[in-house]
Amino acid sequence: MKYEKTLRATFLERPNRFCAYVDLSGKTEICHVKNTGRCRELLIPGVSAVLSDCRDNPGRKTPFDLIAVEKGDRLVNIDSQAPNAAAAELLRRLYPTAYIKPEMKVGNSRIDFYMEDGDKKTFVEVKGVTLEENGVVLFPDAPTERGIKHLRELVSLKKQGFGAKVLFIVQMEGVSYFTPNRKTHPQFADELKASQVAGVEIEAYECFVSDNEMTATVPVEVIL
Repeated sequence: MKYEKTLRATFLERPNRFCAYVDLSGKTEICHVKNTGRCRELLIPGVSAVLSDCRDNPGRKTPFDLIAVEKGDRLVNIDSQAPNAAAAELLRRLYPTAYIKPEMKVGNSRIDFYMEDGDKKTFVEVKGVTLEENGVVLFPDAPTERGIKHLRELVSLKKQGFGAKVLFIVQMEGVSYFTPNRKTHPQFADELKASQVAGVEIEAYECFVSDNEMTATVPVEVIL
C-alpha cells in the first residue's frame, strides 16, 4: 500500500489518543493520530515522524495524519488502517486465483477477510503489530477483549469446517520473532494458544516500511 503525499516532521506531544502536535519546518501543526493504541514507546518527543498530507481535503478537521515514526534504525508504521490494506495485497499475492471478500459478517463480529480458493473456504482476521522490544514483536500493546472475541469466532468457524487464520502484520522490518504480549494481556495469549490447538492458523509477516509505503514481505517466526 502507498501514500500519495508525505512529509517529515518532529513529534512534540500527544494530548489525547486522537491527535498530536508536531514541528513541521519550524511551525507547530496538529495532526490526526491514525492509531488509538498507546504507542508509548514510539511517540516520544523529538522523534522523526512521517505525516500524510491531507490539506487537499477541505472537509477534514486536521491537515495531516501521523502515519509512522522512527524508532532507532527502524521506521515503524502506526496507521491502524494500513495492516488490512497490506494484508489484502499479501493475500492476493499468495492466493492469486482466490476469491477474496473483505469485512465478512459472522455472528456478532466482522472478520477482516473471507477467501474461497478452490474448495477451501477460509476466514482471516488481521492484527497490526507496532510493539517491539529488542527485536521481538508483541501483540497487543493494551488489553483487547475485541481480539479475544475474534479468536473465539475463528475457533467456532473452524469447528464448522471452515479454514481460519490470524494474520499478524508487523508494521516494521528486521524483527526476530512474534509472540503474544502475555505481560499486558495474559488472557489473549492463552486464547491465541488455544485457538492454535483448535486448528486456527497463526501467521505473522513483517513489512517493508518507507515514508510512502508499507508492504508485507516475509514470514516472521511465531512463538506462542
